[in-house]
Amino acid sequence: MSSNPLAALSDAGVSIWLDDLSRERLTTGNLAGLIADQHVVGVTTNPTIFAAALSKGTAYDEQVRELAERGSDTDAAVREITTTDVRNACDLFRDIYVATDGVDGRVSIEVDPRLANDTEGTVAEALELAKTVDRPNLLVKIPATVEGLPAITRVLAEGISVNVTLIFSVERYRHVMEAFIAGLEKAKANGHDLRTIHSVASFFVSRVDSEIDKRLDALDTPAATGLRGEAAIANAVLAYAAYEETFKGERWDALVADGARAQRPLWASTGVKDPQYSDTRYVDQLVVANTVNTMPEKTLHAVADHGKIEGDTVSGRAAQAQEVFDGLVEVGIDLDDVFVVLETEGVDKFEKSWAELLDTVTGQLNQAKG
Repeated sequence: MSSNPLAALSDAGVSIWLDDLSRERLTTGNLAGLIADQHVVGVTTNPTIFAAALSKGTAYDEQVRELAERGSDTDAAVREITTTDVRNACDLFRDIYVATDGVDGRVSIEVDPRLANDTEGTVAEALELAKTVDRPNLLVKIPATVEGLPAITRVLAEGISVNVTLIFSVERYRHVMEAFIAGLEKAKANGHDLRTIHSVASFFVSRVDSEIDKRLDALDTPAATGLRGEAAIANAVLAYAAYEETFKGERWDALVADGARAQRPLWASTGVKDPQYSDTRYVDQLVVANTVNTMPEKTLHAVADHGKIEGDTVSGRAAQAQEVFDGLVEVGIDLDDVFVVLETEGVDKFEKSWAELLDTVTGQLNQAKG
């Protein structure tokens, strides 16, 4: 293992993606520096990230003025602003995309979160985003809601690479992998080259601990307290076991023969929210090959400074992880309710951020128009 924690993480087969993007990162060379010096090989975005980027600084002023002069409405302006950043990031990562045969060098953009429960709207938006960005290393993010599952299949069937987001439970993750495989089968039937279609499944981590720890604290028993901070890592370990179970057998092998690649697990929400925990725990404890860890810059620098990357910490630990979940049930945690709450809150948070983004751009357009 390398003495550089980020290099060691990369050597262990974990792709390091930055969970942030802004015009300033692109124009100042910040993102290029992270690629060159911090082993960053991809970027993810979401409505919250864009809302934050647009709300501060002057990096977008010139484009906003141009859009105002053209009479663009708010929705069109947001689409052009965000796709411009993503397109430019795709170009920045193009060499990595080529060098890794399409595995990395990826940039994600999310469909309008107001469409999370609208299958038809999600499909239409995903196709439009892919057409607008027009880069082979784009991933279109689709939420893993019940209505999102058929959209995932249909978008993949059109030959478009997908980042499935807002996955919290292993049960839903299994449905996501089924939607992915079905999408590849349809893409093959539609004549698409499966070698060009990639996907990641964004399994959210820290939010699971936040919700379950809150419920454990409310129980206030020794057994409940002993389970604090155990759920998120155990959930991810069980997810990886499901990934290993799914991508084998005759059905999958038939797709592999035509160039298909497995949908990699992506560990999302890896910034630590509880100050009692190590700020690198959702990286150090989720090291396993053929995965992605997308980190906020604060977490990236923490790992670079004092991360402890000590080889595979996931494989072969499913039984131990299941014991954690059995314990949670025994102390009275309603896991089904936990995952419903997390998904609902996840969609709501992105909708709120989207509304903030629209409000910000509306104000900037009005100001530019005088």
